[in-house]
Amino acid sequence: MVKIYVVDTNILIQAPYALTSFEDNQVVLPLAVLEELDGLKKAEGEKGANARAAIRLLESLRIQGDLLEGVRLENGGLLRVEKNFVNVTLPEDLPEDRMDNRILKVCKGLADSRQEQVILVTKDILLRIKAQMLGIRAEDFLTEQVTDKKAYSGRAEVFAPEEVFKEFKKKGIPVEDVYQTDEQGNPGRVELTENEFVIIKSDQSLKKTQLGRVEHGLIKKLEYRKSSPYGITPRNVGQYFLQEALMQPACRAPLVIVKGMAGTSKTFYSLAVGLEKILNHPSGEYRRILICRPNAQFDDDIGFLPGSEQEKISPLMRPIMDNLEQLIDSNEEERYQDEEELHGKIEEIFARGLIQTEALNYIRGRSLERTYLIIDEAQNMTPNQAKGIITRAGKDTKIILLGDPNQIDRPFLDERTNGLSYAAQHMKGSPLCWQITLTAEECERSALAADAIKRL
Repeated sequence: MVKIYVVDTNILIQAPYALTSFEDNQVVLPLAVLEELDGLKKAEGEKGANARAAIRLLESLRIQGDLLEGVRLENGGLLRVEKNFVNVTLPEDLPEDRMDNRILKVCKGLADSRQEQVILVTKDILLRIKAQMLGIRAEDFLTEQVTDKKAYSGRAEVFAPEEVFKEFKKKGIPVEDVYQTDEQGNPGRVELTENEFVIIKSDQSLKKTQLGRVEHGLIKKLEYRKSSPYGITPRNVGQYFLQEALMQPACRAPLVIVKGMAGTSKTFYSLAVGLEKILNHPSGEYRRILICRPNAQFDDDIGFLPGSEQEKISPLMRPIMDNLEQLIDSNEEERYQDEEELHGKIEEIFARGLIQTEALNYIRGRSLERTYLIIDEAQNMTPNQAKGIITRAGKDTKIILLGDPNQIDRPFLDERTNGLSYAAQHMKGSPLCWQITLTAEECERSALAADAIKRL
């Protein structure tokens, strides 16, 4: 049965291609949505760019036919603009002069006059609640949602027979030779993904443990287990896996996705490996470290802030500077005795162009080559931004997405619709993508922070 999807403006300014994502159903744009797009078309940053992209798509369809009557889409669906139902009555506590309520009038009018099921598609949770009050079905834009009930962690724990376990470092272990156990202790075959990290335990002695990674059906030992990038050594299993993914050259691991709560050293370790590659062993593998953070305040583009670009984004980059202070001077007792000297060392690295910081908005349109690119707080990216970043990687560039899907600061995103989770699900199994999720037990902050994670 054909359905009618009424699309809200916030869907288009986050995913301008959304109009073509509803298969062979009808897609309806209320006139209020066109008015909001018109008001956003000159906005700075991603919001304005996406509004303009949606408008260009509408123009290409307008040329093909009458949008009021409906224009056929390539997927077999029908898109039309709805300007009627201005006389539909809403409850008195829903004033008609609000854009959201004008959209609800269209939904109610369609539902009352048509036999097809009417569904409002919006990222506004409160609008979905109001739609439910009127008996109108409402949902989020499902195309960008992560569908896996259990997020991919990039790591697994398995058992191996003793005779196979002994040969691990020399020959590796075929995936079919390892197993997991159920709650009753019964062994069962385990499904492992390409590049998945593995904790291997001997089935004769659980104290015997090896760390490996899946490659073409074989679990191989870690190549960089004994490395100490920029003097930093792993403190837990998660950091061994993280170090392995970061130290691999861009030709083998051009995309690394790291998820984990604050304090698990995601940013710290990523910077340490970057500094190791650029400063300690400058083999020319990378030209620079480029660090970006999304602006979580989606409505406040940095273009409206005073100062140069670097001055505008400096508040966003303060956590990066905190990590650099610890890396540049590893002596905890003497690090802050001469803060002017410490800041001078950091400024020298920036002055030489070895590390650059940039707002995510300004990455659009660039082709980045031989760059060690760190996207911090990547959970505040939209799926469209994540796609844009990954598809913009130039030759020998390594992209590192860092974030915690449970700490979303951006409107209209959640743990299932953010760019970090979207990239993690869709790149799972790619031989060019390495993923690892760090656990709460691997938090390496102060004793207070570790205790608070358990208690709060």
